[in-house]
Amino acid sequence: MHQLPYRHVDFTHVPVPFAAAGGTVATSRPHRFRVPLTRRRSLAVTAALAAVCGAGLTQPTAAHADAAADRAALAQWWAPVNFQDVDSTGETALGGKSDYITSYDYDGDLNGRNNWENTGQFPLAAHVYYSVVQTPSFSYLLYTYFHPRDWSDGVLDNYQEDLTEHENDAEGVLVVVANDGSAHGQLKAAITVAHSNFYSWVPSGSDFTSGQESVDGTLKLQGDPHDDGHGRPFTTQQPNTHAAWAEGYLSQERSQYASGDGIVYYPGSTAEVPAGSDDRDVQYTLTDVFAANGMWANRTLTTLFATTDNFAGDDSANPYGAKCGAGGVLGPANGACDTDAANPPWAWDDGDDLPGRGYLATNPAELVWDYFDWPGKPAAPDLAYTWDQYNGITS
Repeated sequence: MHQLPYRHVDFTHVPVPFAAAGGTVATSRPHRFRVPLTRRRSLAVTAALAAVCGAGLTQPTAAHADAAADRAALAQWWAPVNFQDVDSTGETALGGKSDYITSYDYDGDLNGRNNWENTGQFPLAAHVYYSVVQTPSFSYLLYTYFHPRDWSDGVLDNYQEDLTEHENDAEGVLVVVANDGSAHGQLKAAITVAHSNFYSWVPSGSDFTSGQESVDGTLKLQGDPHDDGHGRPFTTQQPNTHAAWAEGYLSQERSQYASGDGIVYYPGSTAEVPAGSDDRDVQYTLTDVFAANGMWANRTLTTLFATTDNFAGDDSANPYGAKCGAGGVLGPANGACDTDAANPPWAWDDGDDLPGRGYLATNPAELVWDYFDWPGKPAAPDLAYTWDQYNGITS
């Protein structure tokens, strides 16, 4: 096991906030109740994560084959069901295709700067990226939803929506599983990524409660018709910006799931392409972030990444239709197109929490320790990782 250094924070003089309703003190602990932030699309590279990204990828040896298979099986077991709300209107919507989940190389190349242009030219087969980080007590399963476009329909009708666009987009969910000795562990909590804000959720019956961050709601579970039907984390994504939440949290997404259009993605053995903007059974396949020639291995490939923390994306002309930025303004004028604006999972950051940039992927034990309380929680986070490829820990 490898122990990462713990960054201690003294809360002695941190004021206790008041509950959102009635001004009552919510708890004796200093929760931070999030206020929606202005979306920050360009995030500075930090020295700490640069050090992480410099860590070499260690391939599993034959002796680790069984453990590797167990990790992959665990990721498959808890892979989420995801409802992607679809917006078919707008100059850059492509009839809804701009909201389809796919891979960053869906067009057959490792060039992030042509993904906007190619969105309507290639089948958008469904893939979800994942990574597994483990301590003796917990498994941290991170799932990344990738879209070639973050786009706008020119109307501010979704929570946290804005009028800018950018090439490439990655949001996702961290699933926290207790290693209880069973084959699949016990689901305890989840944290979703909505741009530069993280939101925390617990399933019914979990003994996880609010820690330094308030729990935002209940994590619903949903069965998969392609397997034994066991409950899986159920997430939802808004159209346009693809911010991720627990399903049922936003009234608009509840309505769209019940009676609107959208795509329900299920983990499966086939990467399927939606039949249209209202397809309620589309299978996706999982792709390991650490696969050979995969996302992590290519983080220094300059055609795919502008920096190790930013997917490459530009505002070049689109020979097949509207260019990036055109959708943010109604009419013939072009709006704003941010360049190199999408972050891979090891660079995700909630700007107003305490854990460092990228910790959702690279140091999830410390982030989860900060976000939640639970019976028997240690006085300091357990950073004795047994598996954390982001930091080169593979034994």
